[in-house]
Amino acid sequence: MPALLLAGLLWIWVSRVPEGRLAQGGVSTPRKGFQAPDFALADINGNSIRLSDLRGQPVVINLWASWCQPCRAEMPALQRIYSEYQPQGLILLGVNATSQDDLAAARAFAEDLGLTFPILYDTQGSVARLYALSALPTTFFIDHAGVIREVVIGGPMSEALLRIRIQQLLEHPVEKAP
Repeated sequence: MPALLLAGLLWIWVSRVPEGRLAQGGVSTPRKGFQAPDFALADINGNSIRLSDLRGQPVVINLWASWCQPCRAEMPALQRIYSEYQPQGLILLGVNATSQDDLAAARAFAEDLGLTFPILYDTQGSVARLYALSALPTTFFIDHAGVIREVVIGGPMSEALLRIRIQQLLEHPVEKAP
């Protein structure tokens, strides 16, 4: 048993990722307090949405897949939050990890759940790589200045947690990055 524990600790140390590791392309991985990496993706109709064009508004990016049960479990809360806070300027982008999913299944997922916020399709996995996606769902809370204020990896997130994070974004519109 001690040998197994030692082997586990050794593996954790060897496979660790240092703070501030670099993502593909030499850009620091997205994390709290830093500028959200820019991207552009298309929705179901081929309309492109660029994150930097949304500057000045609070943005929530939720990365998900149709086969992900925690994603399915948290989507109704995301929809309710979006419906409630969208009139106050909240932007919610549902980014489907299409490179790990099936496009038809992703479309059916969004339709079945009656999602009205923009659903974007990451068909090449570029946003998954840019945002160093390690688990689904993953949610980024981005302030008016484009700075990541919180990252939630895994789920499902409770509606109460979502509400708290959104209210924080709306109450503190612009904070300087450290």
